[in-house]
Amino acid sequence: MMENEVFASFTFYSTILIIKMYVLAIVTGQVRLRKKAFANPEDALRNGGLQYYREDPDVERCRRAHRNDMENIFPFLFLGAIYSLLDPSPIVARIHFLIFCMGRIVHTVAYLLRLKAPTRSVAYSVAQVPCFSMALQILFAVIAHW
Repeated sequence: MMENEVFASFTFYSTILIIKMYVLAIVTGQVRLRKKAFANPEDALRNGGLQYYREDPDVERCRRAHRNDMENIFPFLFLGAIYSLLDPSPIVARIHFLIFCMGRIVHTVAYLLRLKAPTRSVAYSVAQVPCFSMALQILFAVIAHW
């Protein structure tokens, strides 16, 4: 499969995004520890007492960023994999994957660092363009062979 230049490119960018999600999960855990805000009573008890079984705005911000990744990266993984099977131009495909990946990275940085609006929403919107493009190309290819 790695002989397929498009699939290899998709694999590269997808792996970068998955690693980014793992890093965000680690950041969330570190913020929990630093802020002493635990989601489970047993974790709070282990780290100072039940008073730390609570929510914290900074932890919730990390969690929202992570949830937004799941809502957007998982569909990209499906769309990108199917799109790779359509034999698209390798350069056009790489541009699709790169734009999505960079958009998601900027979105996460903007979320965590509380960058001025509309940075986060622009990054989100830019990342949606290649997904929409891939979805349309997949639909057109399916309709053409139906």
